[in-house]
Amino acid sequence: MKEQVEKVLGEIRPSLEADGGNVELVDVTEQGVVKVKLTGACGTCPMSTMTLKMAIEKTLKDRIPEVKSVEQVF
Repeated sequence: MKEQVEKVLGEIRPSLEADGGNVELVDVTEQGVVKVKLTGACGTCPMSTMTLKMAIEKTLKDRIPEVKSVEQVF
């Protein structure tokens, strides 16, 4: 599943990079929890929680049914 997640994140990345940010995949647990690190402008943006839940998590859950949630690690 990690490869699938990385592929989807690769599709999301250009939008984040356009705003000076990025996302790094840290881990995918057996329970379907995806752990990511937001970097660049996304790491300090006050809207990063919204980006995490409404863009990254929603897209991953829509494309990969096994994904249960996305968590940010620092």
